Amino acid sequence: MNRYYVDLHIHIGRTRTGKPVKITGAKTLTFTNIIEHARHVKGLHMVGIIDSHSPEVIEEMESLIDSGEVYEHPDGGLVFGELTVILGSELEIYDQQCNGPIHVLCFMPHLEAMKEFSLWLSGHLKNIQLSSQRVYITGLVLQRKVKEMGGIFIPAHVFTPFKSLYGKGVNRSLTEVFDPNLIDGIELGLSSNTQMADQLEELHHYTFVTNSDAHSLAKIAREYQIVAMEEPTFAELYKALNTEDGRGIMANYGLDPLLGKYHKTVCAECLKPLGSDDQICDLCGSHKVIKGVADRILELKTADSSPSWRPPYVHQVPLEFIPGLGPRLLEKLVDHFGSEMAVLHEVPIDALRQVVPEKMANLIMKAREGNIILAAGGGGKYGKISE
Repeated sequence: MNRYYVDLHIHIGRTRTGKPVKITGAKTLTFTNIIEHARHVKGLHMVGIIDSHSPEVIEEMESLIDSGEVYEHPDGGLVFGELTVILGSELEIYDQQCNGPIHVLCFMPHLEAMKEFSLWLSGHLKNIQLSSQRVYITGLVLQRKVKEMGGIFIPAHVFTPFKSLYGKGVNRSLTEVFDPNLIDGIELGLSSNTQMADQLEELHHYTFVTNSDAHSLAKIAREYQIVAMEEPTFAELYKALNTEDGRGIMANYGLDPLLGKYHKTVCAECLKPLGSDDQICDLCGSHKVIKGVADRILELKTADSSPSWRPPYVHQVPLEFIPGLGPRLLEKLVDHFGSEMAVLHEVPIDALRQVVPEKMANLIMKAREGNIILAAGGGGKYGKISE
């Protein structure tokens, strides 16, 4: 079995003609730029591009296939050199049953399936061109359609205070919204990790995925996983998510939850840290409170430990987050060692010291191991790293 670096949640900011897809995404996040950056700079083997339903994005993919730069693997996925693209769509459901809004990730095996899915979606949402659109059907109907088309269904960033399964403070179980048998994995989000998520016993049955939710090229692979597969294809990914035939997640790599921007409960106005039961800020007097992921999980807690089969979760600080490691020095590292994944996983410290100052080499090693000192984030503001 082979090991592959995988990030399944990357947004498209603009089409190649400049039309917005993810409005909050960077203009440089075109399909072509993403696959080139993910392959040549990040060193990933598989990415999920979750705005692949947008018609102009589909046109760009078709043009790349026609030019021979990309080809479609028979077992699913678009192949660009050593990188495989899994075609996905992030959608928002919100109905009386789901107490939303809730974001979900839907992945299709082939381009024709995504084109068919896009056409079907266009009858259930207002703007098929844009990312993360509200789809006016129930979660159950969406799940069944995805499965009917041979797709993969994953609830997205499930603990985030906004637009997630558990985050709003109303839903206490995924069975209130979804068919539990039609879920292929659970995306944790930046403010939680395996140990936190496994405090909900109903999640013990599912594979956890850790993805970047990238809104810029630099943020790609800030969270990712190493996946054991025979080759990087849609069919192999499906088996890995469902732990079939020796495939599976070998390790999740992500930010320490303290770095996540919704980890702790804070005042929505002044961001003062608050207790889990506080209803008013004693600093500014605001009644608006953003409940942190850590406190929300404690409200839902039904278990004390993870299942024995759960792979390790490695707290790793992305290179971009390291103090003093600017774009030029990062580019120098990538040019010398081949990719960011190589720097984070493979390059010995003695080799690093030959390219960057010893202090920076030591910080990179600490980043690998998650040993950098942190201050918790909350209310939409990321945590801080200190040297």
